[in-house]
Amino acid sequence: MAGAAAAASVSIVGGAAVAAPESGSDDWIKEVKGTHRCLFDFPQHRNGMPLLHILNYLNTYSAAYKVGPGQAGAVGTFYGMGNQSSIPFAFNDAMWAKYQLGEYTGLRDAAGKAYTRNVFYRPTKDDLHLLMQAIQSPTIPAFAEAMPGLGIESLQKMGTKFLLCANAFDGWCMELEARGKGKAPDIEKELHANLLPGVTIVPAMVIAIEKAQAAGIRYNRQ
Repeated sequence: MAGAAAAASVSIVGGAAVAAPESGSDDWIKEVKGTHRCLFDFPQHRNGMPLLHILNYLNTYSAAYKVGPGQAGAVGTFYGMGNQSSIPFAFNDAMWAKYQLGEYTGLRDAAGKAYTRNVFYRPTKDDLHLLMQAIQSPTIPAFAEAMPGLGIESLQKMGTKFLLCANAFDGWCMELEARGKGKAPDIEKELHANLLPGVTIVPAMVIAIEKAQAAGIRYNRQ
């Protein structure tokens, strides 16, 4: 799986590696505010567990270390290949429904039906089973209170910046084409137009991670 994640950061066309069609701007780094900053690296969705860890990071700085608003920031990474990739996190409900991303990722609601919405954008207490599956535990009711807070929208409001790897995105669209979902260029164009608000596409996640560390943003592998 690590090899697949690494391969996802290289765009291959005609057997040759090519640069992703992005500007290469690192302006997103300026959006990560605070004196305490950490990048959470997760090429796999893991039922949303990495989002819980980001919430824990931000909440603990606030509650235990009395760090004020805007003084702790985080970065989340969307990349990887295959049905465990975190790339689907980047898109809105319409794309989850059209491309059957719940079925693709194996993410199902409590009734066993594949999600047709991006459950990680605005999760509810009813989605608690996802975390319990991730840790292979019976239901822990107290965790239900955390579900809305670990949503992407909520974490963005708390100071988290989410990145999507352009090279992995290219490869993932090719995978969707191979799965009969359409032509890769058309898929990519539509998905690009349906990114969640605030998600920034970077040329390659391997470079973004390096740039983040050079800017003093700590690294946490998930």
